[in-house]
Amino acid sequence: MLIVDDEHFIRDVLRQVVAGEGFESDTAQNAQEAIRKLTETKYEMVLTDIRMPGLDGLQLLQYVSSHYPEIAVIVITGVADLDAAVQALSTGAYDYVTKPFNVLELKNKVHKALGRRRLVLENRQYQLHLEQTVQEQTAELRTALDSISNAYSHTLEALSNALDVRERETQRHSKRVSEYTLLLARQMAIPSDELVHIERGALLHDIGKMGISDNILLKPAKLTEAEWVEMRKHPEIGYQILKGIDFLKEATRMVLQHQERFDGTGYPQRLSGEEILLGARIFAVVDAFDAMTSDRPYRKALSYQKAREEIIRCSGTQFDPQLVECFLSIPEQIWFDTKLSLVA
Repeated sequence: MLIVDDEHFIRDVLRQVVAGEGFESDTAQNAQEAIRKLTETKYEMVLTDIRMPGLDGLQLLQYVSSHYPEIAVIVITGVADLDAAVQALSTGAYDYVTKPFNVLELKNKVHKALGRRRLVLENRQYQLHLEQTVQEQTAELRTALDSISNAYSHTLEALSNALDVRERETQRHSKRVSEYTLLLARQMAIPSDELVHIERGALLHDIGKMGISDNILLKPAKLTEAEWVEMRKHPEIGYQILKGIDFLKEATRMVLQHQERFDGTGYPQRLSGEEILLGARIFAVVDAFDAMTSDRPYRKALSYQKAREEIIRCSGTQFDPQLVECFLSIPEQIWFDTKLSLVA
C-alpha cells in the first residue's frame, strides 16, 4: 500500500502499523510524489492525509478514483475536518480515520477496506466473465439462427427449383425473379429486415401450382375458359399451403397477391393500388420483365428495350407507376448481370 502524509512521524507510525499486519508499504510526503509512485507501482490501497500543502488528500482521492478505481483509499483527518471526511466518502473513499488514530481501529478499517476491495474486484471479474459468456452465447445463438435461416433458404430454393422443373422451366425462373425482386426492392430503399420476406414471397410465388393438374399446367395448347378458372386458383392454393408456417407469414400474403393488378383487374381478390402489398407490386413488374426477356417454346425472348416499352405502356394499369419509374432507373447492364450470375 501507499502511505501519503506530509509529516514524517505519521508516515513512520502508519508504516509500522501496517507492517505488523503483514503489509508492505511505500510512503510519499505529498500528493505529487504519490501520483508519481502510482504510475510506477501497483498498489492495493492508499492511506492519505487530507490536509497537505499543494494538492490535498481530496484532490489525490479524485485522481486515484479516476485513474485507479481498483485501489481502496482510506483518508486520515483531524476531528475538526469531519466534513472533509464525509466529502471523501462521497467521492469514493472506502473509509476514514481521525487523528489521533486508534491503532486497533486503523487495523480493522484497513482489513475491512481490503476485504471490500477484494469483493468489488471479484464482482467486477464476475461481471466481465458474465458479459463475455453472454457475448459468446449470443454469437453462438446468432450462428445457429443464421444456420437455420440458411437451411430455410436452401429448402425454399430447392422447392422452387422443383416447381420450375415441373413446369419445364429450365432457366431457374423462380430464383431469377426473386433476385430481380430484391434488386428493385433495394432500389426502393426497403429496410433489410423486410427484404427477406419479399425474397421468400417471390421465390414461392407459384407454389400453388402444385395443386394444378399436369393436364392443365403442362398443356401445350391454349387453355379453355374452364381450365383458366382452375389455373387462376393457384394463388389461393399457395396461400393455403403456406399459411400455417409462421416464418413465412409475410411471404404467404405476397403469394396470395402476386397476380393482382394495380388497376384492380387482377385476381384472386381484385385488389388495387396500395391495397396490394408493396412486395407483390414489385414482383408484378419484375415477373413480367422476366417473362418477356426469357425464351418460350412459342417465341424468342424480347429485347430489353421492347420489354421496357411494354412495362411503360402498362404503367398505371398492370403496374404501380412509382415502381415503374424505379425499375427504369436501374441500368440495363445491372439486370443483365443479375441474370448472368444465375446461369449454372
